[in-house]
Amino acid sequence: MRPRHSNEEIKARLIFCVGLGLTITFIGVIFTLLYGLLFVSQPLDQAPNDAEAWAVVGPLALFLTGALSGLLAGNGLKDKTKDPPV
Repeated sequence: MRPRHSNEEIKARLIFCVGLGLTITFIGVIFTLLYGLLFVSQPLDQAPNDAEAWAVVGPLALFLTGALSGLLAGNGLKDKTKDPPV
């Protein structure tokens, strides 16, 4: 039998999975934007639903960037090793 994971190991795995999910979503959004800009031919006038889609994707990418950087930056701040009582 394998030993049980400690709370720190479970938290590290959870943060890794959340960070990986945010990263995959962020990369997918960026590549979708680049594909739409480079390879999809558009008429000279932008369609209203295309404009609304870009209006939604912009804040989504901004939110994902902030969430991912906040998750990765704040990860090590709270987990200080506690000194054992003397």
